[in-house]
Amino acid sequence: MSTENRDPHGREVDDVTGTETTGHEWDGIKELNTPMPRWWLWTFYATIVFGIVYTILYPAWPLVNTATSGLLNWSSRSDLSTAMAAQADANSGRIEAIKSKSIEEIAADEQLRPFAIAAGRAAFKVNCVQCHGAGAEGGEGYPNLNDDVWLWGGTLESIQTTLAHGIRYEQDDDTRISDMPAFGDGILDNEEIRDVAWYVRKLSAQEFDAEAAERGETIFVDNCSACHGDDGGGLDDLGAPALNDALWLYGGDHSQIVAQVRQPKHGVMPAWEERLGDTTVKQLTVYVHSLGGGE
Repeated sequence: MSTENRDPHGREVDDVTGTETTGHEWDGIKELNTPMPRWWLWTFYATIVFGIVYTILYPAWPLVNTATSGLLNWSSRSDLSTAMAAQADANSGRIEAIKSKSIEEIAADEQLRPFAIAAGRAAFKVNCVQCHGAGAEGGEGYPNLNDDVWLWGGTLESIQTTLAHGIRYEQDDDTRISDMPAFGDGILDNEEIRDVAWYVRKLSAQEFDAEAAERGETIFVDNCSACHGDDGGGLDDLGAPALNDALWLYGGDHSQIVAQVRQPKHGVMPAWEERLGDTTVKQLTVYVHSLGGGE
């Protein structure tokens, strides 16, 4: 290698770029020892300094049962606890007001109502979405809470009672109870069940078998109207659903109605007051009522 291809220190230099090489060469290609950009180096050095300072000031180094606390004695846990305590203190007045007021007073109070709705929404997401869905739209066997169709009524008082004591919840003496007989257990024969199912289809303005529905009307009046009403409009006091609105918990085609008449399904909801307390039940009530279907 000629001297003009070396720097004053005797290190090999690339002819084209004038950059020092590492001395490595593959198939005629030389590896350049290009220096790092100054800005990158200074940024790298700054991160090292920052890291050292951080481990001195904040919790960083793990010990046997804990970690170093740092000169500032700060932790995210204590910071969160402080923030939550401050928020709880700020909300204490409104929570006490909800405890002392009736559900109607809370809903009418311009200050308490938005707070109750927000708190109820949070409680709903933790406790209710598993059955009623994130948007309270329900699903098969689980009622939609956005519409204006209610088994037990959609007033504030009715919703509060349902939430507080549940539905068919054996551990609560005041739970909502409505039991539809299993008409397939000797009350009606198979043909009668099929006929009354066609009549229910007629009530809900769906496609139906006219001759079967005509026979089913008499069966309905004799066996079903006492709970569901002569027009199939349902009775809130009994928890009997309307059959004339084409909204169904367990499906509304003929075979599904037949199955429900023959051997009905009965849903269960826990009594939330014993689990969440009266205040949270009030907040949930105001939130559910606000979804748009409250009476």
